[in-house]
Amino acid sequence: MVTTDRDETQAAPAATSLQGPLKRFRIAAFATGIGLLGLCVVMVVRYVFDNPDPSAIYSPIHGVIYMIYLVVAVDLALKARWSVKGTVGVLLAGCVPLLSFYVERKVTQRVTAGRKL
Repeated sequence: MVTTDRDETQAAPAATSLQGPLKRFRIAAFATGIGLLGLCVVMVVRYVFDNPDPSAIYSPIHGVIYMIYLVVAVDLALKARWSVKGTVGVLLAGCVPLLSFYVERKVTQRVTAGRKL
């Protein structure tokens, strides 16, 4: 396929318009992944060492971090015109330890390449 200058200039605004939402998503996905790992540690302390105090403090903090992740991911999904299935998959990735790191990399690659989920 032959590209012209006009094709490149039309594709550029779409890629640059997603840079802000993508950066916010990447930060939120990283924070969610770290937060979920922290929650796992807190749950071990709660159930293995029978100490519920750290869980009572940290669990609501993790909940707020995850809610921010949901809002930022939906914002990116709407702007990048993802499918419902892809959007739900990305949202659920924030519930599985370490999966948000993997999904963040895949989402970044696809959005940068101009492909949809």
